[in-house]
Amino acid sequence: MTLASQALSILDDLRIQVDRLDFGPPVTHVYDPLGYARPAVRQYLERYGDRPKRVLFVGMNPGPWGMAQTGVPFGEVAAVRDWLGLDAEIGKPSREHPRRPVEGLACRRHEVSGRRLWGFFADRFGTPERFFADHLVLNHCPLVFLEATGRNRTPVQLPAAEREPLLAACDEALAALVDLYRPRWCVGVGAYAEARLRAVCGGATAVGRLLHPSPASPTANRGWAEQAASQLVGQGVWRS
Repeated sequence: MTLASQALSILDDLRIQVDRLDFGPPVTHVYDPLGYARPAVRQYLERYGDRPKRVLFVGMNPGPWGMAQTGVPFGEVAAVRDWLGLDAEIGKPSREHPRRPVEGLACRRHEVSGRRLWGFFADRFGTPERFFADHLVLNHCPLVFLEATGRNRTPVQLPAAEREPLLAACDEALAALVDLYRPRWCVGVGAYAEARLRAVCGGATAVGRLLHPSPASPTANRGWAEQAASQLVGQGVWRS
């Protein structure tokens, strides 16, 4: 099996596990792009995730206008389509929220976090081939949680009885992916992802942290790219 096919198998197993879980109010809709966007997940891994990596960047879970639309972590549509050059067909979740439709690469909404992250990589590396030669971007949790209003709900906001089985499944998959790609560094994009990496990596892999690019963070709205570069260089993930 290729490395990409092994990674896809790990994510397929994760999809089966998390799709068996139940989530109650205020969550009304749960999207799993590992299922309805599987062709895009496969295309992403086959093109960019078929070799060991020096650095894994890991996010928390998909946003409704990012990975929920494209199947790619932090998957801002324009970046996935125009920079990554991916074009796989995207399906639909079994129950779609009327305020959060999945339109795939035709979606005109933007995910600011994804635009910042992928734009940052594009500015530094120029081509996706140069970036993915040593790097890969993954998510810890594959699920999108939506309330009746369409508001996004994060895994950390779930009740403990719902959160703990989810964390167990996602931690197991993350540990398998880290073992598969054998990175020198795992970098959590935000505090949540860093905590999950520290829980699964032990001491064999260095764990770093990157300021989350969310526009909800006042700090991230003050020159996020410059702060991100400084963090990565300061921790020794990147050279200056």
